Amino acid sequence: MAIEINGAASQATTRPGQCLRTFLREQGNFGVKKGCDGGDCGACTVHVDGTPVHSCIYPAVRAEGKAVTTIEGLATVDGLHPVQEQFLEAQGFQCGFCTAGMMMTAATFDDEQRANLPRNLKGNLCRCTGYRSIADAVCGHGPDGHGPDAHDAGADVSGAQSPAAVEPKSGQLGDNVPAPAGPAVVTGTARYALDVPADQLPGLLHLKLVRSPHPHARIVSINKAPALAVPGVVAVFTHEDAPQQLFSTAQHEHYTDDPDDTRVLDNVVRFIGQRVAAVVAESVGAAEAGARALEVEYELLDAVFTPQEAILPGAPVIHGDKDAVATRIARPLDNVVAEVHAELGSVEEGFAAADFVHEHTYRTQRVQHVAMETHSAIAWVDDDGRLMVRSSSQVPFLVKRTLVRLFDLPEEAVRVVAGRVGGGFGGKQEVLTEDLVALAALALKRPVQLEFTRTEQFMATTTRHPFTIKLKAGANRDGYLTALQLDVITNTGAYGNHAPGVMFHGCGESLAVYKCVNKKVDAQAVYTNTVPAGAFRGYGLSQMIFAIESAIDELAVGIGMDPLEFRLKNMVRPGDHMLSTTPEPEEDVHYGSYGLDQCVSLVRDALDRGKERYRAAGLDDLGPEWVTGEGAALSMIDTVPPRGHFAHTRVSLEADGRFAVDVGTAEFGNGTTTVHAQLAATALGTSAYAIQVRQSDTDLVEHDTGAFGSAGTVVAGKATLAAALELATRIQTVAASLTGAPLADCRLVDGAVECGDRSVPMKEIYDAARLQGVRLATDGNWGGTPRSVAFNVHGFRVAVNTGTGELRILQSVQAADAGVVVNPRQCRGQIEGGIAQALGATLYEEVKVDDSGHVTTDILRQYHIPSFADVPRSEVYFAKTNDSTGPLGAKSMSESPFNPVAPALANAIRNATGVRFGELPIARDKIYLALRDRTLVPN
Repeated sequence: MAIEINGAASQATTRPGQCLRTFLREQGNFGVKKGCDGGDCGACTVHVDGTPVHSCIYPAVRAEGKAVTTIEGLATVDGLHPVQEQFLEAQGFQCGFCTAGMMMTAATFDDEQRANLPRNLKGNLCRCTGYRSIADAVCGHGPDGHGPDAHDAGADVSGAQSPAAVEPKSGQLGDNVPAPAGPAVVTGTARYALDVPADQLPGLLHLKLVRSPHPHARIVSINKAPALAVPGVVAVFTHEDAPQQLFSTAQHEHYTDDPDDTRVLDNVVRFIGQRVAAVVAESVGAAEAGARALEVEYELLDAVFTPQEAILPGAPVIHGDKDAVATRIARPLDNVVAEVHAELGSVEEGFAAADFVHEHTYRTQRVQHVAMETHSAIAWVDDDGRLMVRSSSQVPFLVKRTLVRLFDLPEEAVRVVAGRVGGGFGGKQEVLTEDLVALAALALKRPVQLEFTRTEQFMATTTRHPFTIKLKAGANRDGYLTALQLDVITNTGAYGNHAPGVMFHGCGESLAVYKCVNKKVDAQAVYTNTVPAGAFRGYGLSQMIFAIESAIDELAVGIGMDPLEFRLKNMVRPGDHMLSTTPEPEEDVHYGSYGLDQCVSLVRDALDRGKERYRAAGLDDLGPEWVTGEGAALSMIDTVPPRGHFAHTRVSLEADGRFAVDVGTAEFGNGTTTVHAQLAATALGTSAYAIQVRQSDTDLVEHDTGAFGSAGTVVAGKATLAAALELATRIQTVAASLTGAPLADCRLVDGAVECGDRSVPMKEIYDAARLQGVRLATDGNWGGTPRSVAFNVHGFRVAVNTGTGELRILQSVQAADAGVVVNPRQCRGQIEGGIAQALGATLYEEVKVDDSGHVTTDILRQYHIPSFADVPRSEVYFAKTNDSTGPLGAKSMSESPFNPVAPALANAIRNATGVRFGELPIARDKIYLALRDRTLVPN
């Protein structure tokens, strides 16, 4: 019997063992997403006879004779389904990859189910939003978020944010402009990397990888014959077929920022999961069968799994075959990728002057990005012999540069396009799939696709760098820091991608935010035979801030001072040098604006109001086994990465009187598309609704370093603003020539130019410019300097059950200095998403590696990311500042919300229990054991 899909009978036949998800996608229903293939995430949710099911674990054959509805069929001829309208109105999405599944589940809810979303949305995960906007969407509470109370004791009546630094205009700066991709996201028509109809890629092949079962081994031989004998297998590629060129999978503007320690396919494997060979076949199943059939003989080598052991004399050497100078590895024979040793002043004298000294070793764990869309790419050679790559990447231009370098191709012979990207968080600032599909496509002259499984994401991509931080800090009774000393070891895993940058960045703003004349840092990034680490939200800062902000609280307690008052006395102010590991500040980093003091006040006041709300509601006494406490932490981040971050954009007036903005920046829920439209609209006197943004295609503009380091607004946005301002002047000039009015009297408004009493439509301007030979397309460039600093302060009020270790977050509040906020709703969503992700990293997320180097948490049900029930509604406030370096006063605000969360929560738990937790995650069992084994210290 046929399967009815969205009201039409399908003529296709299901294959034995096929799941419903793959069957539906083969029929062109690309709104059905793959996030796990284990029934864990809900991204693939569809209706079968009106009941929501996870189609990745639902056998396709069971749907025969039944009616299947996908997101593409949820709307009717009368319009969108109410839940689609609600998700649009509340903007209940960021990257949007999970949104179709979320809506398909929510579309079946009755009032009783909507009243218990923690239970009824437990099968749908979102990594971006923090769930607040999803709750507002499901419950129909609209764009202002007038949803359920933020706290048991009622909502904060003070409002969601501080007064705006500018008066918002509709569709321009400061307005809550909806994401341009919203209608496509809620109807399932937004196209991600692999959402390409089959007829556009005839002859598509599929690539699967053979991965190392050993942590360290030399490949002796590979027998391709058994794999090639599998029906459907077309080719097998090994180290003998791959370029010899060493490179780094990490992508930066300057590739020399990372060590060249990696090959596309190597004859030495250095961690369990490293790619050994690529099998290409007519189907995924055939490629998997070929991979299982491949015969590989290994010579096992000694391995080392901790950085502390790796730097000991006689430890196994992981990259001993590399030349230190040529590969930019600091000390390859000692397993040290990079290091920094610096002292400002004299910490010895500083500790001698201290009245209280805190010493502790802090540890942070591996954390996975868990972007809902796994790494994927398609490559093909077009009719002109040009290599075309479609990738889920944050950095398409840098991917192109890497492919050109690896395969010795002319730049014009490669084009890279990123569709809409289903989450990134730094994990897609790598080349992990594109090199392999390029290798196969160039050799076979057929399209080749590679899509990682969720297990491959955990065992073979990258994680956050684990840090071990031995910290010693001193303060005097007057409340001033006298010394800060840190001995830092980071575990970069088997390869050094991002290792130097994460180490240096981590030791930067985390120290520079505090005035202290005596600072000492000794840091090393170390190789081990484990899954590689890489770029992750915060880029080293979150690890270091956890240690330093925990120590700041301990010092305050030690000298008997309020922790926030202690911070106010020691944090930098405008005019203070921001110093970390060098005696002079970074010459291009300035206080473009300063709102850290406002952020501290906003958080402190909000916590005071929260305490009063609970007291007024009679909820402040939870019982004799409960203790409560408050804690806070602050963070600072440079608004742009160092040594240049470049963007080129183009803004043009189109024949229909609308505007087009061409940018290189990828959209993965970071909201840069909306920001570009609003910045351009503000400069052009129009509305963001009159702007079409085209992006993330290396053929569109000259160059864009990429969407990382929170640079989408402050770098690419700056280029867009420059181009738009120049175009506005050209349009005014044409209008003045048409009307005879002085140039100063010509003003751009929505759809026209007003010149005195006459209004000239943009279409007329376009036609006149063509006749005059005037080009109404302008280019903007920005190089990422000078840079400013952005600030975040987070506060928690918690309750801890001393008998069970249960932790309840009673209040969560963050204040951010984002300069002039281009889109408050969108920026609030970035902050909420950062808080949620950070809570996961603080309380339970951990990529666990056993004693043999094997990742044991390799599926979502073993690796706990926050679900709806886990995330509290946070209060978000904005400082009122106007940055002198950012576009129209704006600052970056994508990475930084993550950074102060872990220490703020640890400080709140310490305030409640008297126990300092210095190792992440702070899981409930750890709290229970610590309280069981230690007498509580009174507050």
